Amino acid sequence: MSEELIPENPEQETEENEAAEPVKQRKNGLYPGVSDELADNMKSGWADTELHDLRPIAQAEHTAARRAALSDRFPGERLVIPAGNLKTRSNDTEYAFRASTEYAYLTGDQTQDGVLVLEPTGDSGHEATIYLLPRSNRENGEFWLDGQGELWVGRRHSLTEAEQLLGIPAKDVRELAAALTGATGPVRGVRGHDAGTEAALTDKVTAERDEELRVYLSEARLVKDAFEIAELQKACDATARGFEDVVKSLDKAEATSERFIEGTFFLRARIEGNDIGYGSICAAGPHATTLHWVRNDGAVRAGELLLLDAGVETNDLYTADVTRTLPINGTFNPLQRKIYDAVYEAQEAGIAAVKPGAGYRDFHDAAQRVLAEKLVEWGLLGDLSVDKVLELGLQRRWTLHGTGHMLGMDVHDCAAARTEAYVDGTLEPGVCLTVEPGLYFQADDLTVPAEYRGIGVRIEDDILVTEDGNRNLSDTLPRRADEVEAWMAQLKG
Repeated sequence: MSEELIPENPEQETEENEAAEPVKQRKNGLYPGVSDELADNMKSGWADTELHDLRPIAQAEHTAARRAALSDRFPGERLVIPAGNLKTRSNDTEYAFRASTEYAYLTGDQTQDGVLVLEPTGDSGHEATIYLLPRSNRENGEFWLDGQGELWVGRRHSLTEAEQLLGIPAKDVRELAAALTGATGPVRGVRGHDAGTEAALTDKVTAERDEELRVYLSEARLVKDAFEIAELQKACDATARGFEDVVKSLDKAEATSERFIEGTFFLRARIEGNDIGYGSICAAGPHATTLHWVRNDGAVRAGELLLLDAGVETNDLYTADVTRTLPINGTFNPLQRKIYDAVYEAQEAGIAAVKPGAGYRDFHDAAQRVLAEKLVEWGLLGDLSVDKVLELGLQRRWTLHGTGHMLGMDVHDCAAARTEAYVDGTLEPGVCLTVEPGLYFQADDLTVPAEYRGIGVRIEDDILVTEDGNRNLSDTLPRRADEVEAWMAQLKG
């Protein structure tokens, strides 16, 4: 990774012809400075690369409708929604940037430092402006001396190009702080992504008002539009191919570790999408009983189970969230199959409960009842009735988590929604959620027979509520035990 010319604290000039500030060199950079001759040489001899006649991005009409709904909800108020900034990973390297969900949802843009501002046009209506970094300045050397200059990190769109693609008037984001500082009237902002923008708004906003904006934007995503549904289907289809890749490479994972599984799925996510939607859970053997096992450094052994919980995030930032529990050698043993079949039966009951007009809690309650019935049947809860077990929540020792969650641009989408709109809400067409019951018998759990200990099973699918019921977006992956075994045998050849 080259380093010599990037300054430790690069400064970006706002005037096209303003002289460049002296470059602050790295302590151990190989070049002592930039000669006047080199600086002059770098200013000229470059072709015009402006892109013309660009067409709007695929979701432009949808983002416009989302902004219109937002405008209607907060008339007469200035609304500020930032994309966020780069975050340092170590020293002078950064994590890969991922735009804030609220910003990407309203703009379709994913560039760092961007900010969407909705200026009120009176008692109703707003004018939207997107504030972005323009092309790197070639006159003052920013494009090759700045740590985020285009010769270091790649070309970015000009403001004119951004306007054509996004359908939103664009301005230089370096002018935004001054504009916000001088703004009057009521303001709301989305917090937690851009410290500079928040500082400019510090005397104009309140935590309560900003939280109302965040809650609205979370609840707005409860029902997906046609673009979002297509993206979620795309994510599920790519995820299915990633699971196939893993099964085909299980022999290599056995020779190495869970990290081979993690890397195999990640390759598919990067080929077909933007990234993984969350840290992949590649839990083999007793690691399957740890709900969010993401260390992925354990052994993969024939005769044990692999719990793979992973999802591809599309290039437009919609993620799948799918889990399959697979026999590493391709065949369930009798106890593994008994536990697996119980979870499958619970998931079937949960999926059947997903339909328009049903309560959000219904699918959870349906799945938990089946699991409680199995635990009672297996003698793990003494002589208690199923109803008493559910009343006391005793099944949770082995079921642990809720049976699902909303899904979309975040793997746990709509998390800031009000309880009455989410957990206590009613399902309607366009809602997408996961159904993912599980049973987890910890390796040190002395309340279950020894042969149960260290077995964890979860089955998870992404379910869309339709006008007449539901659609399983991830149903290309088999779920029934015999179908799983046949599928694995076919993939392994």
